[in-house]
Amino acid sequence: MRSALGIALLGALLAGCGSDPTRGYVAGGLYPETVQTVAVPIWTRGPEVYRRDLEFRLTEALVKRLELDTPYKVVGRDQADTVLEGSIVAVDQQVLSYNPDTGEPRDLEIRLVVSYRWTDLRTGEVLAERENFRAAGVYYPTEPVGQDAFLGSADAVNLLAQRIVETLEKPW
Repeated sequence: MRSALGIALLGALLAGCGSDPTRGYVAGGLYPETVQTVAVPIWTRGPEVYRRDLEFRLTEALVKRLELDTPYKVVGRDQADTVLEGSIVAVDQQVLSYNPDTGEPRDLEIRLVVSYRWTDLRTGEVLAERENFRAAGVYYPTEPVGQDAFLGSADAVNLLAQRIVETLEKPW
């Protein structure tokens, strides 16, 4: 009984796999197999971005996310197949709601806008590129929570890193 079930399961799995995506489901990786390593130099800040160390925090989040979510190894530029470079173009925040009793902001949203390019160093081909790519984080500055903008920007940085790495996937 177990062997018959095992054979049926194996048959079902093999029937869903294929090397040609026009012929059905494909069991393969999400990321290009031709890339093994990625260099991630420290990102830059645009001339109107005055948040100190934000570029370091974003670069660190990207490296961690690449190592966690992709098959790629992050290495120095001289050893890398590809390079992921970018710049923080803008940082802004807006009040989402006010405390009706005090008139103080109850929650604020901080938005990060970046532009980046993922380039194959072997061929010079641009593998992915985005302009004005955005992510936002929310924080609550008033008591009893009393969070600061650093926490909101940390959420935005982590979300941005996750979304950037997702854009490096192969097209469906």
